[in-house]
Amino acid sequence: MTSHLDFEGRVAVVTGAGGGLGRSHAKLLASRGAVVVVNDIGTIATDAGPVSAAQRVVEEIQTAGGSAVADLHSVQDGEKIVETALSHFGRVDIAICNAGILRDRSFKKMTQQEWDEILDVHLTGSFKVAHAAWPHFQERGYGRLVFTASAAGLYGNFGQANYSAAKLGIYGLTRTLAVEGAGKNIRSNCIAPLAASQMAGTVFSDEMMEKLQPEAVSPLVGLLCHETCPDNGAMFEVGGGWIGKVRWERAGGAAFDPVAGHSIEDVAGVWSKITDFPSGDHPDDVASCFAPFARNLGIDLSLVAREKN
Repeated sequence: MTSHLDFEGRVAVVTGAGGGLGRSHAKLLASRGAVVVVNDIGTIATDAGPVSAAQRVVEEIQTAGGSAVADLHSVQDGEKIVETALSHFGRVDIAICNAGILRDRSFKKMTQQEWDEILDVHLTGSFKVAHAAWPHFQERGYGRLVFTASAAGLYGNFGQANYSAAKLGIYGLTRTLAVEGAGKNIRSNCIAPLAASQMAGTVFSDEMMEKLQPEAVSPLVGLLCHETCPDNGAMFEVGGGWIGKVRWERAGGAAFDPVAGHSIEDVAGVWSKITDFPSGDHPDDVASCFAPFARNLGIDLSLVAREKN
């Protein structure tokens, strides 16, 4: 049995937390002792008129005995969201980038605006929040980032070229921040969740929505936010009570003489080797990615990387 994991003394920012996954993440962290900045620009219709979705979640947290404050800024203003944490609580330890929208349309019919809106919220919004929190993480020598990708980003999905591109971009961001933050005890991980939400309701059936509760995703997010988190730079698929880590796989490949060169026909002739996964590997960083290239060129892998800024 693992000992009880809590977040006493930690300050967490959760974007898109007015409902769905973000609400579930925020409430779980608050129930374990974290103080939470509940970020969302949305409103909820009531008999008395529209009310802030973020404030509604804050009230739920406070009623349960937790501590939270609402933030109504767009993720495009990530520095203002982080400033809310600093002005109210004096620090920020955790940032969960969850906010998102959909603008689904087949690629032929997709407009520049639909492309831009998705990239702005998902990818640039994640950058803005993480970038604002980053110097505070570095100064304290501690930080936890959890980004939200999607199966559409990993595998592609009809009508979601914009969304898929943004979501896989988020994984690239996750991986690089994991590398850059490792020496300062800043860990960055990513989830590809499957859960009922306002966004998911446009895609999944009512029966599916009933079975995909956000609360089944949040325990993984909680662990990834915790100081004992064992992973860094990882991707997890999660939903419906199932969690699995995802990794890249590369085929065994084929090598050609780098001096003599090779033709299209040469490539075709060894296609079975190029696509032979059973003999492959699982590169986990740039160095392991470059290894077969360097080996084939007779280059010392240590001489490949440029000096880092």
